[in-house]
Amino acid sequence: MADISAAAVKELREKTGAGVMECRRALEESEGDQTKAMDVLRRQGLASAEKRAGRGTSQGLVDQYIHGGGRIGVLVEVNCETDFVARNDEFKELAHAVAMQIAATNPKYLSAEDIPAGTDEDPKEVALLSQPYIREPKFTIGDLVTQVAAKFKENVKVRRFSRYELGAD
Repeated sequence: MADISAAAVKELREKTGAGVMECRRALEESEGDQTKAMDVLRRQGLASAEKRAGRGTSQGLVDQYIHGGGRIGVLVEVNCETDFVARNDEFKELAHAVAMQIAATNPKYLSAEDIPAGTDEDPKEVALLSQPYIREPKFTIGDLVTQVAAKFKENVKVRRFSRYELGAD
């Protein structure tokens, strides 16, 4: 097992927002490799997010994004479990990032499960949660939501969205 320095734990914690002990365990499991440790934390976040998926999300916020000199507008509702998280700046940043994604990519559906059976539409193009994030294409919007859920240890979900564009049908 690699000797894990406090500086390495601090660096991983700053990158991921995970707790000190989670970062230390991830670094130990990955033998000090920051990239592998981030993957370990991501997998752990997915597992813990799945456990929380059934919990109610009655709090959250509606965010808006206006782009192109007022030619495109988006409203998105992002939910969480507590008002405390809904008021957090990182949660607000998530909602705004999702709104910008919708403005840029014009998804038709929220998730791949919403695509009607028998269509050959690519979820990466038409399902918001399956789309690569425009600022970091190696992550999907679903991954982004899961990361925030893991950080706050709450169920977080994009509930609905609406996109308006001048001159579009």
